[in-house]
Amino acid sequence: MTSMNRPKINPLSRRPRQQRLVMAVRGGAGVGKSFFAASLADAGLGRLCIIDTERKTRLLHGVGEMFDGLEVEHPGEVPEFVDWLLNSPEAAEQNYGCYALDSWASYFSAKHSEMIAAVRERTGDPLAQPNAEELAADQMVLQGVLRSLCQSGKSVVIVDQIPAKGKETKEDNEMGRVLPSTASGLEYFVDIMCEVSLQERNGEVVRVFQIVKSNSPAFELGFEMTGNVTFKDFLDHLVQRSGSKLPVNTPAPLTVAETLPTSEPLKIVPPQISVEDLLAKAVQYGFKQSDIVTAAKIYHQQPNIYHLTSDQLADLDRRMSAKIEKMQATNHAVPEEISASGRTSRNGLRRAS
Repeated sequence: MTSMNRPKINPLSRRPRQQRLVMAVRGGAGVGKSFFAASLADAGLGRLCIIDTERKTRLLHGVGEMFDGLEVEHPGEVPEFVDWLLNSPEAAEQNYGCYALDSWASYFSAKHSEMIAAVRERTGDPLAQPNAEELAADQMVLQGVLRSLCQSGKSVVIVDQIPAKGKETKEDNEMGRVLPSTASGLEYFVDIMCEVSLQERNGEVVRVFQIVKSNSPAFELGFEMTGNVTFKDFLDHLVQRSGSKLPVNTPAPLTVAETLPTSEPLKIVPPQISVEDLLAKAVQYGFKQSDIVTAAKIYHQQPNIYHLTSDQLADLDRRMSAKIEKMQATNHAVPEEISASGRTSRNGLRRAS
């Protein structure tokens, strides 16, 4: 199918029909980021699929039953997994309603290390570092994974790991930062970014979720949730504070057509000839009105040429044009007469088949 005939998307069909939350969860090792990502399965959004770059999803309760965990063996497989998850018929059959990537840091760090190794091999300098242009190009490629997941139209949790305190500041000073937040630009693709930590409060250690980046008025910077927090807690807060009327569990029915009506391709209509035009053409080339009347009787059983249809007039014009071409080719100056038997006589049209 050519692009001219491909149905066009109706923009009105792309109005939001379901409330969703795209969230990044950052924190050190062991603070419960993966457990939080798995809580998507209990949010009533449909079956959860976790793309597991650390191969630890197997340790979570409910894996294989309440949700799926897909283990990535090599970092280069991540884009293939994401493409399969979003576009394949097999994934569609699983009825996934939400996604998680655990973790972004593992994928980004591994691919970034490959780029640094390539720079050092190319330059021959074992301590060489990529320049700003190389970093920017690397990030644009790697962020395709984030863009696809976060713009999938589903609720998503991206798990990220915070490096040792002070490491990011040191990198800023020594290398320069192309994009903030672990040099990955993660915050540009999510609605909110939350840092998770274990803190002592009122004499006990609790898990603290603090908003550090926000694109939603429902979550102010510094907003905190503490304790055994789940994804549903954040989604409920979003719905309550935003006053959203969009459904959470299933999309609202589509009330308009998904594609615009396709217009019929333009047809080239041959110009119509009138009786007067046909008679004038006949006289111009030496025929008579009686020749046209005779032809109308023979070919269309119509003795009154003024009752001929447009198609019948066009047919007589075609036959006369064919005769004229033949006369010109043989240098006959005298036209011949139409006869029902196909025989010709002086001053008439020959029967054209």
